Parts: sequence; C-alpha cells; structure tokens
Amino acid sequence: MITTALSTLVGTPRNRVWRALTDPAEIVRWDERAVQLLEPVAKPLAPGCVLRWRYLVGGVPLELREEIRDLVPEERLHSVAQLGLFRFEQTVTLADDAADPARTRLGLRLTAENAVPVVGGLLDRFSVRRQAADFVDFRLRALQKWCEARQPATPAA
Repeated sequence: MITTALSTLVGTPRNRVWRALTDPAEIVRWDERAVQLLEPVAKPLAPGCVLRWRYLVGGVPLELREEIRDLVPEERLHSVAQLGLFRFEQTVTLADDAADPARTRLGLRLTAENAVPVVGGLLDRFSVRRQAADFVDFRLRALQKWCEARQPATPAA
C-alpha cells in the first residue's frame, strides 16, 4: 500500500472549510476537475452516501465515485473512491489552528494499492505515488484557495 498525507493551513474557520468540502454545489466551483455531479445526493452527507462525478484527469473525462464511510462533522470525512481504475481511500481531517482558531489545519491522507492496472500494463508504485501526491496536493491547494478567497473583507479600523 502507498500512503500520501499532506496538510495545509487555511485562513478560515473550520465550519467554512467543512461546507466547501461537503457541499456539491461548492465542490464544482473549487475543484476544476469535478466537472459535474452525475446524480443528486442527500444532504447532509452521511455514511453510505455515494457521490458520482464527471472528473477530468489530464483533459480525459473519467468517473470519480466516492462512497462516504465515516464522518464527524467539521472534524473528519473518510471515503472510499474510484477514479477510473485507480482505487483509493481518502481521509480529510480538520482541526483548529493552535495559534489562531479562526484558521483551520486541513489534512488529506490517501491510501492506494502499489500498482494500478491500465490498458496494456501497470502503473508501478512510483507512478501511483506520484499520481496520489498530485491528487492530494491539487485538492488541498484548490480548497484552500477557494475558502480564503470567499472571506468577506476585513472592516476598516
């Protein structure tokens, strides 16, 4: 198994990050790869919910299927996902920043098999690790940018 885990500090409170992470209407706005939700999902999200997306990878449209396995609102979201032939588990964690509770420590951990079958061969563990790291990095940066850009201006003193 290959595990990739990264985190970032988001300059907004946890409830804002959680909403951006779990509201499909927001996800299609911050994740440019998530082109379209293929079928409606019940709100709020709960274990057992399945989200199916038309998702672009390198300009190629694939289906991203995410099944929520466990969630603790504003703390943790664990899902099992499949993107084309790439199957993985992902866990998103949110915590208040120790120095400033108006900021959120956002983490994403992705676990995948060492090799992924593709037409005519396999992606080896190095390719899988690179794909996983790119996926995690992209999602964290996009979510961070979206949440921070949506904050109201600070009132003038």
